[in-house]
Amino acid sequence: MQNKGLLIVTGVIVVIALVLFGQYNGIVTKHENITAKWAQVENQLQRRNDLIPNLVNSVKGYAAHEKGVFEDVTKARSQWAEAKTVDDKVQAASGMDSALARLIAVAENYPTLKADGTFLRLMDELAGTENRIAVERMRYNEAVMSYNVQVRTFPGNVIAGMFKFTVATEYFKAEEKAKGVPEVKF
Repeated sequence: MQNKGLLIVTGVIVVIALVLFGQYNGIVTKHENITAKWAQVENQLQRRNDLIPNLVNSVKGYAAHEKGVFEDVTKARSQWAEAKTVDDKVQAASGMDSALARLIAVAENYPTLKADGTFLRLMDELAGTENRIAVERMRYNEAVMSYNVQVRTFPGNVIAGMFKFTVATEYFKAEEKAKGVPEVKF
């Protein structure tokens, strides 16, 4: 009778230990997944930042009087280079999104520029990069959500608390002005 009780207690302890190890390993895996997804976002943002000087230079010749737009793009690019934390980089990327939108609007006002082969190739590269950024941001947000669910629900929240894992709070979000209906003029 005593051996049976000892076996039951041992079995319960082993099951609890397995659940704890499984939860801990799951949290660590998801945390590392966030890091990997963020690295992919950074790769694509860096690719965009590497394209920017070429795009700016090709537009500059046509739109010399649009100095403020070029300064905004340069400033946004510098903010990206100086950003150290994920939060800083997310804000810098949003600033670049806005600056690029203004640069593209300027470029749209110059029909001869739109016909230039170099400009068209750069715009295609930039469009492809923007699509890659959107995909990587989505994957990053999914990884953050998966991790957050695990560290906020039972029993993951117990393990997360024991090992000081915190909720990852930074998601990529659309800017408020991006949620509005765009104005189309013909």
